[in-house]
Amino acid sequence: MGRARTRLGLNAWFPHVPLAVATGLFGLLSAWSLIGHISLVLPHTQSPVGPVLALPGAEAGIPQIVAGVVLIAMAVGLFLRSRLAWTVSLILVAATLVMAASHGVRYRNPEIVFSGVILLALLVFHRSFSRSSLATATLFTVVSIVLLFGYAGLGAYVLGSGFSPPITNLPEAFYFAVVTMSTVGYGDIVPRTDDARLFVVSIIILGITVFATSLSAVLMPMINNRIQQLLAGEKKHMVRTKHYVVAGDTSLAHSTYHELKARHLPVTVILARVADTAWVEPADLVLGDPTDIETLKNAGAQEAVAVLALREDDRENAFIVLALKELGTQAHTVAAVRDSRNLVRVRRVGPDMIIAPDVIGGELLAMALTGEELDGDTLLRKIFHADADNTA
Repeated sequence: MGRARTRLGLNAWFPHVPLAVATGLFGLLSAWSLIGHISLVLPHTQSPVGPVLALPGAEAGIPQIVAGVVLIAMAVGLFLRSRLAWTVSLILVAATLVMAASHGVRYRNPEIVFSGVILLALLVFHRSFSRSSLATATLFTVVSIVLLFGYAGLGAYVLGSGFSPPITNLPEAFYFAVVTMSTVGYGDIVPRTDDARLFVVSIIILGITVFATSLSAVLMPMINNRIQQLLAGEKKHMVRTKHYVVAGDTSLAHSTYHELKARHLPVTVILARVADTAWVEPADLVLGDPTDIETLKNAGAQEAVAVLALREDDRENAFIVLALKELGTQAHTVAAVRDSRNLVRVRRVGPDMIIAPDVIGGELLAMALTGEELDGDTLLRKIFHADADNTA
């Protein structure tokens, strides 16, 4: 199945791109359908709080405007396969379904069907969203928290008449949002209507979830790295030189690692996450995104003999080569290519060597079956440099 996906080019865009587009579109529809009901009504008499925000149908879910904006922002994270964006998107889409059900919206409503399909797809393809880069997690943590405060503050202001005493201005709404999400609950402002109570429940659940998820998204990579360092015997203090760096968790990466170790050569393996690491000795393992310069530095790429980008995705292998060029290492760069359509693109980033066994295997088999001569030089040229005819 994995090889078929690679040959069809699905790994480069499926399922993260369609899900990102669908989630962004759903967020846009959710916000736009409610923004159409908003009108600013200027009172005939002067009011100390200025214009009054009249929101017909606010009690039916106007705070979804900000939730829609959050989903639009999370769509960017889904495009980058961020685990944090997947978690927040899942929570918001599920919350939308619950709020719709609580207001008696029919299950055949197109928006309900659309959100249900997105929720199901997020659950089915959860393994595709596993990136936990510290920089990405920090960015989306800040965005999520800011938008959550916006959702809570705007929602409290919109549903202000449902509280006792009524919330009549944004400072009061922001104060109530902070007190509620922090679970302090002074009791000076109390929800009285069913819609206000449901809204308070939603911001409590979202607040706890977003803060907990954000903290785990930022802290867990740091904790995992520290634990891995302790298990590896404080390898942080070990500086390797003249070694080989292998980035990837493919069968080609496995066999390359074992062959180099069999020749008693120092090897460092970069894995994006802790999965099945039984094939790697703990002292040889570095956790992190191999397209990130800091991860490459931790693996000693600057002092390496060669760095081999052997990941499943050809695009990621190209990004690793670009990161190495930015790092300024003198190490030889090797990039694996699994799809013949990517040969030209990978060649343009300038790796010292391209290995394309899947691409060239069919040609070599055909040559053997038809009796064509296969000398050693031709074989090496085809496997490691790719035939010029195939890159045209």
